[in-house]
Amino acid sequence: MEFEILRRQVPGGQSWAVAADRALGRFEHLVGPVLAVDLSTESLRFRADPENRYSVRPMVRGDFPDLIRWVNEPHVARWWDEHRTAEQVEAYYGPAVAGDDPTRLWIWELNGRSIGFGQDYRISDHPDYALLCSRPDAIGFDYAIGEPAYVGRGVGTSLIWVYLRDIVWPAYPGALEFFAAPDHRNAGSLRLLAKLGFTQGLWFDEPQADGRPNTVIGCSLDVAQVMGVNPSTV
Repeated sequence: MEFEILRRQVPGGQSWAVAADRALGRFEHLVGPVLAVDLSTESLRFRADPENRYSVRPMVRGDFPDLIRWVNEPHVARWWDEHRTAEQVEAYYGPAVAGDDPTRLWIWELNGRSIGFGQDYRISDHPDYALLCSRPDAIGFDYAIGEPAYVGRGVGTSLIWVYLRDIVWPAYPGALEFFAAPDHRNAGSLRLLAKLGFTQGLWFDEPQADGRPNTVIGCSLDVAQVMGVNPSTV
């Protein structure tokens, strides 16, 4: 069931997420966790979903067969402009899974079934990308719902909200901005980010392995406003 909060009704200094948690208490029949539905307008929409369990766990090498299949699904490969072999997946993700790269890799699950994946990182750890996106102090993340049956059903919005709030937000004390940069043609991904409270900013070209530029749109989340100030920073 959904409920709404007007932006102007959120007390000063309180995040939208905290306001939603408190608002849930007014509905005796609703059970959390609170999930974002659409934070792109004056009316902030949230919901409770007691029938489904959204969870995130660290990626391991045993997930690589799913990962290989997911990155080669047309709805994913379309935006990554490539198909990856098992060897390429190992070379690309293996170092981070082994702990030799600071990027954190995750598997997203719905009711215990693995359906997608994500990664997060300090943009400052990638100087070339930091120069391109002009966001050296932000926390970057990438994401994909790999299972085609779960695309376009609102599952991605719920999973990324859980991922950002429960996994990313606690891990980066002092972070004021989360940042993602979808392809400028990827209307679905851009809409998803808008629903989570992101705003569009700089357009920039990101070089690809074949030398072609890929025009992306930088999307930023005001962490303090949407998620709140990380308690470990005060």
